[in-house]
Amino acid sequence: MRIAIFHDYFGAIGGGEKVALTLSKILKADIITTDIDVPELASKDNIKSLGETIKLPPLKQIVASMKFYRADFSDEYDFFIFSGNWAVFAAKKHRPNLYYCHTPPRAFYDLYYDFLKKRNIITRNVFKAWVYAHRKWTESMLNYVSKIVCNSINVQKRCKRFWGIKPAVVYPPIDCSRFRFKNYDDFWLSVNRLYPEKRIELQLEAFRKLPHEKLVVVGGFAKGDHAERYARAIIRDAPPNVTFLGSISEDELVDLYSRCKGLICTAKDEDFGLTPLEAMASGKPVVAVDEGGFRESVVNGKTGYLVDANIKDITEAIKKISENPERFKKFCFKRAKEFDISKFEKEIRKVINDVF
Repeated sequence: MRIAIFHDYFGAIGGGEKVALTLSKILKADIITTDIDVPELASKDNIKSLGETIKLPPLKQIVASMKFYRADFSDEYDFFIFSGNWAVFAAKKHRPNLYYCHTPPRAFYDLYYDFLKKRNIITRNVFKAWVYAHRKWTESMLNYVSKIVCNSINVQKRCKRFWGIKPAVVYPPIDCSRFRFKNYDDFWLSVNRLYPEKRIELQLEAFRKLPHEKLVVVGGFAKGDHAERYARAIIRDAPPNVTFLGSISEDELVDLYSRCKGLICTAKDEDFGLTPLEAMASGKPVVAVDEGGFRESVVNGKTGYLVDANIKDITEAIKKISENPERFKKFCFKRAKEFDISKFEKEIRKVINDVF
């Protein structure tokens, strides 16, 4: 069976990108996308670009949607998978198909007012008009989807709330064999795109109150994303014990996981979140806010702590783990294996076969 995976764009390697790349690997599938701004992916033969977008929101999202809508690979492949918010616009011409939903577009639904309040009166009206039209268009595309699965119970609830459907859950994979434990070095790790909804400012303020601890932040932002102003501001205002590395290679990230004390996660109602599992596969505990998908991966008191999204609780959890991070290691390894790539492959192949 010839399979193609449509994925929005590769501006950085986040959870969605890792899922698309993993699907490509286990299914021997090609990837069809728009922007490829990750150097190590630009030369891969199995990744095809429909052309670049305009690096200015919401034009970036509109252009990506149009490129997928106009694309036609129906004669080249037998089955199609959509990954991301805009790739689903290819559904009309590409069937049978599967939509692996990371989340209904958050700017259209649960974070609509968060996005809206950050705009001035002119851009606010533009945003409203875009959301009104694009949301309806998005929902119309669902009529052409053969089957939807989602990446967490949290996202399943959003699909039910906003789309009136209840897709099956297929948790995203982690390749446990890639990760290893080396030691507990003198730093904590944060791995996320520098987006406002990741609430990196909570991490900065927590470490401002813990001057003897260190935080290393991995992740950047793509040009044309909504987050550029936010990202530059938090980098500029960070305390001296916080280091920003930007986007790094997977090998470098694996090394950081192997040596850190633990991972900090503060995203607002995260869809699911692969980074806690990557930390656990490295034997490292996690401090995560008690919201969203983190509740489905972090086992409170055993693989780290789930805390309220405030500086006091985050700092207390960091201090508590720093006293003896070793005590979490055994259960972290065990928990990560429950989400190993072998289980994901079995489940996703079953879904594809059922549809096909």
